[in-house]
Amino acid sequence: MDSMVHRPQTGCMDDTEKHDTIAKVTDRLAARYPDAPRPLVTQLVTEEYETLDAGRIRTYIPTLVERGARNKLDREFSAQATEI
Repeated sequence: MDSMVHRPQTGCMDDTEKHDTIAKVTDRLAARYPDAPRPLVTQLVTEEYETLDAGRIRTYIPTLVERGARNKLDREFSAQATEI
């Protein structure tokens, strides 16, 4: 009998990699959008990450997460700048 437990590959990053990616993208976007509250930036980055986390190709996740969150921040903070 095989004593090894076989676990299916889910394609998901481990928690350390996930948190590291979210932290790095959050740092970059918080610097780019200083008027955006950091908890909002973290929330948007986390939401984007969760959307892409189950994907099979892992290489581009940080780039795609940053692009998606940046697009949301652009819409939010560009609209506020034009209202002022």
